[in-house]
Amino acid sequence: MTTPDHQSPASRPVVPAARDRIYRSPMGLVGGVLVLALVVWLGCDALFRGQGRVPWLALAVMMLVVPLVTAFTLRPAVFANQDRLRVRNPFRVIVLPWGELATFRSGYSNEAVATSGTKFQLWAIPVSLRARKRAANKRAKAAAQAARGAQGGNRFGMFGGDASAPDVSSGPARAETDKIMDDLRDLHERHGEADHAQGEITTRWSYEILIPTLAGAVLLAVLLITG
Repeated sequence: MTTPDHQSPASRPVVPAARDRIYRSPMGLVGGVLVLALVVWLGCDALFRGQGRVPWLALAVMMLVVPLVTAFTLRPAVFANQDRLRVRNPFRVIVLPWGELATFRSGYSNEAVATSGTKFQLWAIPVSLRARKRAANKRAKAAAQAARGAQGGNRFGMFGGDASAPDVSSGPARAETDKIMDDLRDLHERHGEADHAQGEITTRWSYEILIPTLAGAVLLAVLLITG
């Protein structure tokens, strides 16, 4: 007689894979949608109302521009779970198991650095120097307010303080993209040595973007040369 503790492999419940955390640029998405809407509107107008070679030129420009705008605005994304980091850049998709990732770097761009030294830029997590400056100013104001409060407490006791000090309790203490990089570093630290996070780095070219872009560029070049 078989007990419930000795189930056959086929009867055991399937453990669902860890869900991905998805990171994208909201401003990139908004900008991409607006630019694509403008390109499609103008292109369709020239395509259906243009005379002579204009419709062909409009078609070639749309074939060239639409994939490029999509590649640099709507497509970039970073997917992270307990096993690996998947980076979807404009023209490539890179899968990095946590065990093959050495560190993250944040300067003028955010990068993932493999143990081999290869760097992969994270297009979906752009660096905002303005956001960093705002966060730094907020931290500086908070430190100045704390210092004034301490001085007032020394002078006036428990009721002391600087009533004119600005309220800096609202607003981000760190830039949003820096917080995202902190999350990714935390995942790497927690799962980098795990058995399930080992493997090889794989890279795939995004032919769904490259092929129509190349076709549009060739068609546009032919039209311009023969014009």
